Amino acid sequence: MDNGSLYILLISAHGLVRGHDLELGRDADTGGQTTYVVELARALARHRDVEQVDLLTRLIDDPTVSEDYAQAEEPLAEGARILRVPFGPPQKYVRKESLWRHLDQMVDRSLQVLRAQARLPDVIHSHYGDAGYVGAQLSLLLGVPLVHTSHSLGRVKRARLLAAGRKAEALERRFSFTRRIAAEEEVLRHAALVVASTQQEAEEQYGLYEAHRPGRIAVIPPGTDTARFTPPGRSKPGFETSAIVDRFLSAPEKPLIVSVARPTVGKNLAGLMEAYATDPELQEMANLAILAGQRDDIRDLERGPRRILHDLLMDVDRYDLWGRVALPKRHAVEDVPEFFRLAVRRHGVYVNPALSELFGLALIEAAASGLPVVATRNGGPRDIVERCHDGLLVDFEDLSELAEAIKTVLSDRAQWRRWSRSGVAGVRRYYSWDAHAGRYLKRVRRLMQRDRKQRRRQLASGSQVRSPSLPLLERLFISDVDGTLTGDRESLGELVAWLQERRHEKILGLGIATGRTLESARRQLRRWGVPMPDVLITAVGTEIHYGPKSTPDAGWSNHLRHRWRRDALAETFAEIPGLHLQEARNQREFKLSYYVTADEPPSPEGLRRRMDERRLRARLVLSKQETLDVLPVRASKGHAIRYLAYKWGLPLGDLIVAGDSGNDLEMLSGDTLAIVVGNHSPELEALRGSESVYFADGRYAAGVLEGLRHYVSTGQAPAVPRPGGSS
Repeated sequence: MDNGSLYILLISAHGLVRGHDLELGRDADTGGQTTYVVELARALARHRDVEQVDLLTRLIDDPTVSEDYAQAEEPLAEGARILRVPFGPPQKYVRKESLWRHLDQMVDRSLQVLRAQARLPDVIHSHYGDAGYVGAQLSLLLGVPLVHTSHSLGRVKRARLLAAGRKAEALERRFSFTRRIAAEEEVLRHAALVVASTQQEAEEQYGLYEAHRPGRIAVIPPGTDTARFTPPGRSKPGFETSAIVDRFLSAPEKPLIVSVARPTVGKNLAGLMEAYATDPELQEMANLAILAGQRDDIRDLERGPRRILHDLLMDVDRYDLWGRVALPKRHAVEDVPEFFRLAVRRHGVYVNPALSELFGLALIEAAASGLPVVATRNGGPRDIVERCHDGLLVDFEDLSELAEAIKTVLSDRAQWRRWSRSGVAGVRRYYSWDAHAGRYLKRVRRLMQRDRKQRRRQLASGSQVRSPSLPLLERLFISDVDGTLTGDRESLGELVAWLQERRHEKILGLGIATGRTLESARRQLRRWGVPMPDVLITAVGTEIHYGPKSTPDAGWSNHLRHRWRRDALAETFAEIPGLHLQEARNQREFKLSYYVTADEPPSPEGLRRRMDERRLRARLVLSKQETLDVLPVRASKGHAIRYLAYKWGLPLGDLIVAGDSGNDLEMLSGDTLAIVVGNHSPELEALRGSESVYFADGRYAAGVLEGLRHYVSTGQAPAVPRPGGSS
């Protein structure tokens, strides 16, 4: 890796992400992950090995949130920026669980952004399961290594909520756990590196997954901004910061118990309140301040946060804690360091009451400020406290143990000072962002060296190396196989040489569109000596795959599921005389194939009436009165080509297509540049005279090459640039 050459793409799909005034705690999606990805981007950009860091997130054009989130680009630091792409419900900010079905759109929009800048990232790093899905798709499509950080795991969260008495059906409706966990499994199977914050996360939490691979996990604790989180100096705290808390308190000079957390069930703020409320001695020793997000009117919050805050306020009244508990409605991110310093001045304690915590970023922020901590021993806090020696670990399911731990911290001033000093030193040693970036890039360098070695071995063995990525290509040529490419070996060899020269220069990619299955198409291409294409459209346009590994396009599959009821269609067509299912090898997820055996085959109109009676939708392709293919309404070679043009940001005028028969008619029509070979079927004569359709005299591959040279001569297709001269 050359100094300053690395381009890293970070992906964080959900939440309100910006480079200033982070709205932490505004809702369940605006928490520690938001801080993590922004600070990580800045820390990586400071490193000498890194040229550019982009943080890709959702563009939110919603009048109920700041217009900052509607900016397509926002600078973070020199060499770092936020890029926002629109996807999901337009002009609406929604919680992350509502975005799962829109993630393929984020994949497509991200590809267009990368194509526009004409450079691919060296590494893609996804954050959380939703971004993991997007990152895995981009990694497969582009051939770029994937790094992943989960921040929270679906299996862990679901188990915790079930243990708390929540109903499985309700949890599935609310959190889409089935979809999330399946995506996390796929991400773990594909990721070249998984970054965990603690050893407990790496071993116990990821260990719950079938795709868990210990050798791919690196424990790299996140950092904190030690310029912001510092011990108190000689100056007094700002009046506004202390007033936010003190206006609730009858005796504000008492030690202060502080907790900063989003109002979610897992953060267990109710447990902290109960531990405090049921221990009169603790109430006499200290006040309690809970910073639980932002609110103007509690009635306007989502149901979950509203219920938790309502219960906290009711507990204050139930236990008559007025004057002892502060529950501020709002606080700025910039206020949090001063809250910690205020608690330090009053010899208080920071409490993270979560029943389980993947890491606990606020714990190291408190430690950096010199504030001792009490935290759960279940999860990441165990590593932090064991390294920093700055407090106590407890089992938060035992509220009496929690109360006793807090009293222990508050009652021994000498030990309090030792914990305070040790926390500051521990953070500086283990938890700075620059240290995190250094460890991270060391693992990334190993990853990229391994990738380069694999490519060299492929070259040495003569095997095919990854083809040019579609975002970098100027044009794409897509051809039918049988009767178009194949038929004459000599002319095909000349065509392949012509195409390979342009593929090498990354100015023209090669695609295939065929009715054959993927396996059959690959065999046919090998038989005729055609190199593996950049993209294969197979099974009558129902499948799209990329490159030598035939990576499937998940977005196209999801697109085809619209109104596709395969089992109901199979049941319907089984009742029709004269139709018999073809062999299993010809059946696909989005294709039912039949032989037509009747002397008088059923008419397409009759088949459609039968489908209409059962409210079924499908596309029927009857070939030569011998075979019938039943496809999703959105499936065809022509639709697949237009989908590719949209997905990869290629104007249809930059696609050159070639075919020979009626089932190529749709892809040869419209705004593409089309080539009809000399041995074409009569039904294509309807295209003769069209402005963007070239009828070749040559047959098979000779006709294809004739058409390509025609478009080069007219300036409509790219020639190979020659050094120092024109093409």
